[in-house]
Amino acid sequence: MVIRDFRPEDIEPIVDLLKANQQYGHPDIHGPEAMMRVHRCEAAEFLVAEQDGQVVGLIRGTYDGSRAIIYLASVHPSYQRLGIGRALVMEITRRFKGRGAVTIAVIIPGEPSFWQKMGFRQTTRLMQAYPIDQVLNS
Repeated sequence: MVIRDFRPEDIEPIVDLLKANQQYGHPDIHGPEAMMRVHRCEAAEFLVAEQDGQVVGLIRGTYDGSRAIIYLASVHPSYQRLGIGRALVMEITRRFKGRGAVTIAVIIPGEPSFWQKMGFRQTTRLMQAYPIDQVLNS
């Protein structure tokens, strides 16, 4: 397995992977255009796990100069429980630490047990405005 930076040719297999994990509910957040915006964002890390030439996992997050946050992680169902998720978390954490982060958080829906095993603990609630116009029109 290789963990590397996202490339534009990864878009189609990532969409398929996210759909396989029922994580593609909002194409404007996780779709092709969004992936390209994240790819161009200097604050972001967008990593892909590849095995035998196939995209089998991804992780992405940002570091704002103070704290790092993981926003999305996914491993193809056929490749789960093989250490790929853990490897992705370890690599993005190393990269954020190298940029100066002293803390890392994760915003991931669903079962927290994987994240707890990785040393995360639940501390706060997330409030979200989607679409963003809900804030602007309030």
